[in-house]
Amino acid sequence: MPMKKTALLLASATTVLATVTACGAGTAAQENPDNYPSKELDWTVAFGPGGGNDIMSRTIVEILNEENLYPSDIVVENREGGSGAKGWGHLLSNSGDPYVISTTSGSFITTPLQADTGWTYDDFTHIGLFATDDMLFVTPGSSDLANWEDWVAHAKEEGKVSVGGIGTVNVDFIIHAALAEQAGYEIEYIPFNEEGQLQTALSSGSLDAMVSNPGSIMGQVESGDVHPLLFTGQEPMKALPDVPTGKEKGYEGLVSMPRGLILPPEAPDYAREWWIKTMKKVVKTDAWQEYLDKNHLTANVRWGDDFSTYLEDTATQFEEKLKAQGAI
Repeated sequence: MPMKKTALLLASATTVLATVTACGAGTAAQENPDNYPSKELDWTVAFGPGGGNDIMSRTIVEILNEENLYPSDIVVENREGGSGAKGWGHLLSNSGDPYVISTTSGSFITTPLQADTGWTYDDFTHIGLFATDDMLFVTPGSSDLANWEDWVAHAKEEGKVSVGGIGTVNVDFIIHAALAEQAGYEIEYIPFNEEGQLQTALSSGSLDAMVSNPGSIMGQVESGDVHPLLFTGQEPMKALPDVPTGKEKGYEGLVSMPRGLILPPEAPDYAREWWIKTMKKVVKTDAWQEYLDKNHLTANVRWGDDFSTYLEDTATQFEEKLKAQGAI
């Protein structure tokens, strides 16, 4: 066979192999880095609709579309279950694929600490941290417990109270456990996979109290459906200046929720760099600032390796607190 024809056939075979590889789940999409991105994006929300993770994801996607920053379609899907394990497991199964993406939360760090997920935060490709999210501690609007002192007195009198949050061993649990231990009452912590279920349980009387991201619960605060008793941030909320902070009450160890973006393990460097460059544009938009203000988040921007270092430090902090509580 002539050499030129042989080379042509080999090039053709390589092209076919690259096409097959790009279509296979869990494999790296073979393409010219200069063409990235050129395909539909699979955006996973590891929790149900209405929670802080879901709100941030859909805000970013809306900005990407409005600013024409992503050239193809973006399909957002809620893959809730297992305190985030199902959603991030989807990314794991698509290792190397730059067209699968997800946002982070506290469960991204804590879930592998208490369950055999097959992955940890360190396995994924870290794009950036954009903000940290603190919590409001609330009771039902129908309750007479409308301030923190009344809540503590009630909880001590009851002996044990039922409280809820998102995820089994998560930021929500760490906050509940820290408050209960330092205030001197006992809790039965009940986990939920999505915000709607959590709020329904509170309003139905199945829970005595819950914690939630301000962005998820402020509508209920404004309508009077819940009483906000405590905010876990370092500074009072501008929208609720009369609600005390945990710091004002002398509580420690009230951790924050990290809001960031990740690609699957072994995603190509060109995809990571494209997303860092693009998200730097997103966080400078007026729409992003409006999202931070509306949802009462604290801007905390870290890119690439700096985000990886933040995750490592936060994981150490979370693990120490969970071990101290006997949760892991």
